[in-house]
Amino acid sequence: MADVVQYRLERMVDELDDLEQRGLFNRREIAEIVKQRRKFEYRLKRPCPLKQDFLAYIEYETQLDALRELRKKSVAREFRKQGNKKLKKSKSDVAGLLRIMEIYELALKRYKGDIDLWFRYLEFCRIRENGRMKTALAKVIRFHPKVPGVWIYAAAWEFDRNLNVAAARALMQEGLRVCPTSEDLWVEYLRMELTYLNKLKARKVALGEDEGTLTRDDEKQWKDENKELFMSLDEKVDGDDNDGANVGSDQSKEKQQLFAEHGMNIFKTVYDGAVEAVPSSLSLRKRFLEILEGTNLSDYEDMCKKILNDTKRDFSSKPEFWDWLARRECDLENGQGISEEFIIPRLEKAIQVYEEALNNISSGTMFSLYANFLSAIIAPKEGETNIIGPSGQAVNYISHLLSIYARAESMGCITEDLACKHVSLHLQLRQLEEARKLAAELCSGKLAESVELWVLRITIEIRYITRSSATPSDADLQTLFELFQQSLMKVSASKSYNLWLKALKFYANQRSYFDKLVEISVVTLVRDGGSENGFSLSSAIVSFVLQKDGIQQTRDIYKRFLALPHPGLALHRHCIDLETNLASIGDKDGLINARKLYESALATYDQNVSLWQDYYRMETKMGTSEKATAIYWRARRVLKDASEFVASPDM
Repeated sequence: MADVVQYRLERMVDELDDLEQRGLFNRREIAEIVKQRRKFEYRLKRPCPLKQDFLAYIEYETQLDALRELRKKSVAREFRKQGNKKLKKSKSDVAGLLRIMEIYELALKRYKGDIDLWFRYLEFCRIRENGRMKTALAKVIRFHPKVPGVWIYAAAWEFDRNLNVAAARALMQEGLRVCPTSEDLWVEYLRMELTYLNKLKARKVALGEDEGTLTRDDEKQWKDENKELFMSLDEKVDGDDNDGANVGSDQSKEKQQLFAEHGMNIFKTVYDGAVEAVPSSLSLRKRFLEILEGTNLSDYEDMCKKILNDTKRDFSSKPEFWDWLARRECDLENGQGISEEFIIPRLEKAIQVYEEALNNISSGTMFSLYANFLSAIIAPKEGETNIIGPSGQAVNYISHLLSIYARAESMGCITEDLACKHVSLHLQLRQLEEARKLAAELCSGKLAESVELWVLRITIEIRYITRSSATPSDADLQTLFELFQQSLMKVSASKSYNLWLKALKFYANQRSYFDKLVEISVVTLVRDGGSENGFSLSSAIVSFVLQKDGIQQTRDIYKRFLALPHPGLALHRHCIDLETNLASIGDKDGLINARKLYESALATYDQNVSLWQDYYRMETKMGTSEKATAIYWRARRVLKDASEFVASPDM
């Protein structure tokens, strides 16, 4: 390995001598360059070099070449000031580029399947224009023919940089044969064909043979942005007679119509092929329609209707289609700044589409999309403009939204999200009593196990009993506790995180009720078991007891939980952290209790590597070396696969 590295470094001698002779780098800097390159070369000659090794080497050489270029410009300026000729091109000018290409090729030989690395190389070839792009594209297509982005990149380079439309078209068509279900390939192929047709049209305009373009954008702006595509021409000679102008105008219109018809034929051909290849994609139809709306092709409106009718026929059972269709009718994004008398009819059309959708699909998703649309009209999100403004129409849409929620409930399509939004709407309208009754009704129905709905109901009840006085009465406390008890017994402990926290926080200073909550938690944990990770009910109660009653009561309560049939790993870890923290500040019993907790946890989770590692680290920091060594060898004996345990840096 050392011989190979030395050989590669010796090949750099001429380049480094040239850098020194030109005054671009001094001898100390060249020594540092050699040192860094030797380090990178040794990394690449390891048995299994990492991808990051190659990338780091490439980054270093790229920055070094950029520094060389800057210094060369500085030296060249000094030469010009002295009246000397400019610097001639030498070996050091291309050595950096060749070395970077060589490193890329070495990396790609080892990581042929890394598509990100291939694209890095392609971008490098495109930016540096080193003449290797065609070879690189051929290689990446050979190794990754199933990646649509490869075909798109290759065709884009042929079309934009190599100006070879035939090659770009051939690449796109070959890509569609290999990846017929790629939406991006179909869309980009259509864009390429229409762009090429528009360039031909614009060239004729620049030559004075035609007028107009196939896009709906401003024609002059397009010509200004693409003026490098066309040869400059003198202005038309004045003095043509009127008859000749009229004939020329008629011919120009015929040519323009011919281009528009040809463009529409291309669009229809690609559209039909895409729909046949990917019949189940709604997003593909939407993207084709967006492209069509940006063109000025013949029979434009008829084609739009055809796409909409085909989409409606194929996706009438999809709620997402109806939501898109309704929002397209309304066009809220482009409706800002339009007067209310113009926007209201659009909204009514959208509502008609949603009503038609409900006649075809009666599902919770459809009702949810409908409700979201109306909510965006009534109360837009932060940063959005209020479409209808503060008018009487808002009241009508609010009542309509309430009726939608009611219809969803009556048709059995109510979901947890819809129910919570329905209740929240009453709260936003300051209708506390109506929200309270609705929440109670929903929680007693098929959504009785919905945690979010119970949290919302209890929040409303707390607001209701504290509306007149900050301190609730004993009767109110009892009523609310019964409601908590009802909800906590219905929902499993793993799902009722917010519900338990709200109950524990509200009754933290009510000793009798808090003790009852602890008893309910014991029953729940016996029924559901403890948590292995994530939210742990027993851990939450231990934390509350620690804040309220101190460490002794906390130890009593966690010992009670640990005595249950399946306390869970999360409780063990929480208690271990608690005792370890106490031991670190001088508590004599902390370390003893932490060891007992580790032993208790390992009795059940003896194959948990991280548990053994944490136990070993604790003994290393707070215990004795003898105990730490004993735990180390015990772990290696007990674990079926001790490789991860041994491989830990602090083992």
